[in-house]
Amino acid sequence: MARSSADLRVISDPRPPPALPSAVLGMSIFVVTEAMMFAGLISAFLIVKASSTGAWPPPGQPRLPVEETAFNTVALLVSGVFLWRAKRAFEETPASALRPLAIAMGLGTFFVLFQGYEWALMLTQGLTITSSNHGSFFYLIVGMHALHAVIGLALLGHAFWRLQSGFLSASRFSAAQIFWLFVVGLWPVLYVLVYT
Repeated sequence: MARSSADLRVISDPRPPPALPSAVLGMSIFVVTEAMMFAGLISAFLIVKASSTGAWPPPGQPRLPVEETAFNTVALLVSGVFLWRAKRAFEETPASALRPLAIAMGLGTFFVLFQGYEWALMLTQGLTITSSNHGSFFYLIVGMHALHAVIGLALLGHAFWRLQSGFLSASRFSAAQIFWLFVVGLWPVLYVLVYT
């Protein structure tokens, strides 16, 4: 087969680089929509709580485990700190981000498992999704957050796997970080409004 004698040319993209990588922009828009959804849930909860006659939670309904959940809240907040450290380490030496990322995932997993244990405990005490408005909003709001936490852990796990394999891009890591920090930052608001 005859070889071409044409000179090779490097074609560069004349377009300027985007201000934000697509993954970061897409995740940011998604997080904003999720924040609006939670704002709607919280608004509905506050309206129902304010319009209830008598005590809240309603009589006969168990009290939420405020102290135990405060401990769990700290675990989630610390996971956000370790994820922030992982991102900083990634910018210097990608491989050094593995350890803080693994710790962040471990603390996040602990948070989800603890929430599951708490749910099981509340169910045995009679707080169900149909027992009262209190139970309905508790499982709806906290359950939606738990679902986001599980999705966030899946994103972090995917980032960990790509990092371990040596092909994690900064934009993918940033997108996963944005979602997890949304999960972490939202929880204290929900804790104060729903549990106290």
